[in-house]
Amino acid sequence: MKTQRSSRLRGFSTRAIHEGYDPGSHHGSLNPPVYLNATYSFDSIAQGQSRFAGETPGYVYARVGNPTQAVLEQRLASLEGGEAALAVASGIGAITALIWSFVRSGDEIVADKTLYGCTFSFLGQGLSRFGVTVRFVDLTVLEELAAAITPATQFVFFETPTNPNMRVIDIAAVAKIAHDQGARVIVDNTYGTPWLQRPIELGADFVVHSMTKYLSGHGDLLAGAVIGLAEDLLAVRTVGLKDMTGAVLSAFDSFLLLRGIKTLELRMARHCDNALALARQLEGHPAVGSIYYPGLQSHPQFALASRQMTAFGGMIALELAGGYEAGVRFMDSVKLAQRAVSLGDAETLVQHPASMTHNNYTEEEREAHGISFGLVRISVGLENLEDLSADILQALDLAHNA
Repeated sequence: MKTQRSSRLRGFSTRAIHEGYDPGSHHGSLNPPVYLNATYSFDSIAQGQSRFAGETPGYVYARVGNPTQAVLEQRLASLEGGEAALAVASGIGAITALIWSFVRSGDEIVADKTLYGCTFSFLGQGLSRFGVTVRFVDLTVLEELAAAITPATQFVFFETPTNPNMRVIDIAAVAKIAHDQGARVIVDNTYGTPWLQRPIELGADFVVHSMTKYLSGHGDLLAGAVIGLAEDLLAVRTVGLKDMTGAVLSAFDSFLLLRGIKTLELRMARHCDNALALARQLEGHPAVGSIYYPGLQSHPQFALASRQMTAFGGMIALELAGGYEAGVRFMDSVKLAQRAVSLGDAETLVQHPASMTHNNYTEEEREAHGISFGLVRISVGLENLEDLSADILQALDLAHNA
């Protein structure tokens, strides 16, 4: 698979390995040191005062910055094509820190109708308690966005592909409508990663990530990120992170993320290859009522995904013909794949969104937002394809024949 690249930059993996760090400035240490400290000393009162006032650069307290974290942030900004990045303690910490930094009572947000469960709760239930109106619409239908957006709309928020049902949203088209009305665009790029798509280059103002997933790649940490303009990210750091959420990422988790990102391109290529091959095998299986994978020509947004993404990702959603009961049989029958939430790990993970990651939707909301009780989500891992497909296919056989 061919990776998108800019002629003015080094290649993706080169930047993922080297950006923002010079071993020669750290005693030749090949990896950035892990700075395990909470606070920083000053040469003088005047230096401390100038740093707190933002008049001179430097660290003051680990809640607003850490040298290990700073290397990670520079690397993230480079990979996403943004001016600056902020690393935080979780994906929902990234979303809340960003939005709390800019919205006020009376503001409005337009969001896509399909979102990760905790994001949906924050937007649909949390913000409403503070006088912020959130409208959920189908952003694959641009007319719905045009009808919902108003002069009070501060943000348009969406994932693409969406979690869990793999809808693909046109980033450039949504950004144009939003910008024409004075709103800014936030794209959750967790499913895509900067290797598959870079929303800022397509017109988005902010990108958010749950770095717990593909950017880490090993299921051993929680982390999130915001990428955007430097001026905006300074506001998120000093307001949304420091004062509103306190969602601080540890130095050691920053180190683990730096390690994981070094192999992101290699891992994503394998995730995508495995997922596309598996999706093609599953498409005609009698237990599968519908399959949602943007790399299949049967996907409603196949043409858009082909244009917007380098490859099609590692996530597959299945609507099983036998509904919820078939989903239970399928998930209870896998042997190699693991029954677990999250995604982007080396291991293949299967889960039931309606009762797990999206269980905070009401039954009516699930129906309206396209999350049925027969939907199963597969995070396709890095196993050998023949082993993985044998496991998934035997589980589907058992689900169909029971």
